[in-house]
Amino acid sequence: MSNAQVTRPGLLSRFWLWLPSTVDRRVRFLAWASFVCQVVLIGTGGAVRLTGSGLGCPTWPECAAGSFTNTPEMGIHGFIEFGNRMLTFVLSIIVILVFLSVLRIRKVRRDLFWLTFAQGMSIPFQAVLGGITVLVKLNPYVVGAHFVVSIVLVALTATLVYRVKRGPRGATAATPRWYAIVTHVTSFVVAVTVLVGVLTTGAGPHAGDADTHRNGLDPAVLEHVHSWPAYTTFALTLLLVIAALRLGLPRRFPLLLLAVELVQIAVGLLQARTGLPPVLVGSHMVLAGLLVAAMTATVLSLKNDQTLDEAERSLDVPLRSVTPA
Repeated sequence: MSNAQVTRPGLLSRFWLWLPSTVDRRVRFLAWASFVCQVVLIGTGGAVRLTGSGLGCPTWPECAAGSFTNTPEMGIHGFIEFGNRMLTFVLSIIVILVFLSVLRIRKVRRDLFWLTFAQGMSIPFQAVLGGITVLVKLNPYVVGAHFVVSIVLVALTATLVYRVKRGPRGATAATPRWYAIVTHVTSFVVAVTVLVGVLTTGAGPHAGDADTHRNGLDPAVLEHVHSWPAYTTFALTLLLVIAALRLGLPRRFPLLLLAVELVQIAVGLLQARTGLPPVLVGSHMVLAGLLVAAMTATVLSLKNDQTLDEAERSLDVPLRSVTPA
């Protein structure tokens, strides 16, 4: 038997034992990093479009014909678009690390395993969708779909952060049934607000490239239509906050949701009255991600949570004795 054959199992075992055997600060840090990256990607993706750099790399998967990187001839637009593409590789590394960080505890924390697995599977999907966006010359509906997927990933990573911190979902409700119904209705209206916002942006002036067509809808009308579910969300959130304060229900996340909405409404009104400056439009996009994250946490708080010890007791063997298959 060769030395390589003897050494390889030993290295694998040491690596396995180095992985977290419980939700420690490595897992928490990586969960937060994955969430932050998803929000940052919304901001950088918006910057690409708002600076007119949507076709800074006119091909995909190459940036230019015969080159995977931007060239000096492509100017600042090529640099911006290529930089945004590079952030996907940073996210990929973080997603791999966060997946590995929960691999050893996958039996006791199946929720974390599947959340990190789903995030990993989203990366090639987003890459292909981003490539299609370039190939169809920034069709506003494809660009909108790209943004919607990013919003879904923000919700997924927000769930990951929540579950890492608060443990697996319990079976008992932490709030009255009517309060839970109002919360779910609010989450539905938030989704409608985001979707109408996507259509509104697709009708607006920031196409990502001077030659890109818009969706043909009236942006002035859509701005008003977009405000209806937004204000409905605000009214429902006020109801949740008042109920939480009066009934002694969990209030942290409803208050956070309300705070994000107040900033989002202020930015939305300001951008509408100042001719949609790119900085405010980009801020509005990032705030949409934070709004969805706060709404996700509010929904998750409707149920009591298990502790890690409670989840670990469901195993037939101690967690630390588990070895790689």
